[in-house]
Amino acid sequence: MDATPGSAHVPTLSAEAAVRDIVIVGGGAAGLELATGLSARYRRSSSVKITLVDNTRTHLWKPLLHSVAAGSITASEHEHDYLALAHWYGFRFQYGEIIGLDRTVKQITLAATYDDEGRQITPERPLPYEVLVMSIGSVSNDFGTPGVAEYAVPLDTPEQAKRFHRRLVNGYLRAQTQSEPLRPGQLTVVVVGAGATGTELVAELHRTTRELVGFGLDRINPEKDIRIVLIEAGPRILPALPEVISTSTTKTLEALGIEVRTGERVAEVSAEGVRLASGAFIASDLVVWSAGVRAAECLDRFDGLETNRNHQLVVTETLQTTRDPDIFAIGDCAQCPRKDSAAPVPPRAQAAHQQAAHLARQLPIKLEGGALQPFEYRDFGSLVTLSKYQVIGNLMGFVGRDFRVEGLIARLMYRWLYLNHEMAVNGGRRSVLGTIARLLARQYRPAIKLH
Repeated sequence: MDATPGSAHVPTLSAEAAVRDIVIVGGGAAGLELATGLSARYRRSSSVKITLVDNTRTHLWKPLLHSVAAGSITASEHEHDYLALAHWYGFRFQYGEIIGLDRTVKQITLAATYDDEGRQITPERPLPYEVLVMSIGSVSNDFGTPGVAEYAVPLDTPEQAKRFHRRLVNGYLRAQTQSEPLRPGQLTVVVVGAGATGTELVAELHRTTRELVGFGLDRINPEKDIRIVLIEAGPRILPALPEVISTSTTKTLEALGIEVRTGERVAEVSAEGVRLASGAFIASDLVVWSAGVRAAECLDRFDGLETNRNHQLVVTETLQTTRDPDIFAIGDCAQCPRKDSAAPVPPRAQAAHQQAAHLARQLPIKLEGGALQPFEYRDFGSLVTLSKYQVIGNLMGFVGRDFRVEGLIARLMYRWLYLNHEMAVNGGRRSVLGTIARLLARQYRPAIKLH
């Protein structure tokens, strides 16, 4: 990646210049990669200070959340501690949630933080900036569907993924020990939204629920008692991918016994299950909502910055917000124009990675007063992993043509995407050692998380 120690020339700041504050709000893929990239450039400079703000203390790559939810991986083995990364790279980490922005005095306000017992950890405080980068990601969009907020589990954060997994395991232990027969829907999981997250989750759940039953839960018959349903309002699953991949994936899921229901809109979610617009009802103790994303509504209240109907900050081709050239936005929280397309840059991991790399090159130029280059998004295609059963996708822009990949090559490429992110935020040596440690750990622990 571009943002690595010693990989680029750092523009020289005048000796008498004051300290320049670059504040990055949000430690997801885009924000963290930008923080480590800029810190690598300015590590030996006392003139530029990089600060990363997040309301959590650890980072987990968002495409792994479905694996955490299903129990395929343990989150702690893949999380990165912001304080440790700040120490190693030389940036500063501020724990807290942004609750205010004053563009006149150029400062943000961070909320106070508290522990589980209600004791204050950090106070409410201001944080000045010269350049501000908003990178707070996205949250699930429930489209106003009744009952979603109360009864469905989104997969926006590691905490939500862990919560789903605890409910899953608890439900299976309850079914094993109860004296009465299983209720309808007791071991049914309904996943609403058949994009990459929802589709990957149902395949992962098919594997992990059966492995969970294998650990002594002999009163549960996987073929008879376990039911997994994937619901999509559109005409096919994986709508962002070519139809041939959607068709192949549907066949794989249905061969596993997973119910795929397309063209079905959810009208309501309740404690008992999901009611469809057609009137049909699916009894279910667990409902996952992955039917689209939007930015956080708080962005609408940040000192007059322009937002769209999905609450994203509207930015120019240089990733600067339309009403303040000193405030940038990247990742899922930004509506970024796309060259030669009426549609904006999609909210995808590869877009966040590209935007972070671009700003790591451009912000030093801004500090020197130079002209910024526009961001150009390149779509390299998508990969979807269906647990151990299949990895499939399409690659774009390679050797002058697009082509479909699957099997071992696709699986290796999927793992390379994660390793590439790991190296961007954790360095090559630590990433390799971490990968080896996880491989060794698999030799002496269960293949799935059981608690």
